[in-house]
Amino acid sequence: MPVMELKTIMMKRGFFGMLAFNAFTLLTVGNAFAGYGMGDDRQMGMQGSATPIAASISSFHDMLNWIIFSITIFVLALLLICIFRFNSKANPTPSKTTHNAAIEVAWTLVPVLILVVIAVPSFRLLKDQYTFPPADLTIKAVGNQWYWGFEYAKDSGNIKFDSYMLSDKDRTDPATQPRLLAVDNEVVVPVNKVVHVQVTANDVLHSFTIPSFGIRMDAVPGRLNETWFKATREGIYYGQCSELCGKDHAFMPAAIRVVSDTKYAEWLAGAQKKFASTSDESPRVAAAK
Repeated sequence: MPVMELKTIMMKRGFFGMLAFNAFTLLTVGNAFAGYGMGDDRQMGMQGSATPIAASISSFHDMLNWIIFSITIFVLALLLICIFRFNSKANPTPSKTTHNAAIEVAWTLVPVLILVVIAVPSFRLLKDQYTFPPADLTIKAVGNQWYWGFEYAKDSGNIKFDSYMLSDKDRTDPATQPRLLAVDNEVVVPVNKVVHVQVTANDVLHSFTIPSFGIRMDAVPGRLNETWFKATREGIYYGQCSELCGKDHAFMPAAIRVVSDTKYAEWLAGAQKKFASTSDESPRVAAAK
């Protein structure tokens, strides 16, 4: 049965039906039912993974959930055993045992082993996140109050533009331009290419985040941070500033469109004409002149 059909059926059964669907989603396939590029209504779990790093993060998240659930169920079972087996009525003569070497060794070693099981994939994921493959494309994301500016490096197109959130009146097609996420100028990158993203800010702290790519990097004035991604599926992916940066913090989304090499070449040729500017001022200001 298709996932969305199953979701529709369970929603018709009311609150408990939706609760059962969400529990099934969380306990079985993690974020496989999650939307790509943006969240879905009533979604549980993270957004669908569009990069190898995001897939590793989701896999690690699912593994941790199973460990957490197992520990919780085990502790609950111990509590129930204590309640029903060792209450005064069922056990009028309590044991006077004060030490048990096997149990004391077990409750010391088992948590250590659990932490080792968690640590190994955690360190591997951190290594992958901070080991940068050679870049096919380099883009700088600059946080401003309250919009993002993007600059393609000289060897990556040499263009510069600002990206503002579309207001409700500017959204000509609400079906393809989600509210509070759609922007006037999207970042466009080719599929299956390594993209280095340099992140900084002009005024206050911001944070550049694209959940489906598994990237989040603080934008700090006077500092150049860096992250990377390799999108493996075409589509448009949304993110938002994840650092409280002022009154319009909730209104500075970022949109990255992943396209084929052919479409990217066509877009780049048009963008180099559209955003051509020799000044250092904002492209929107330059265009207004």
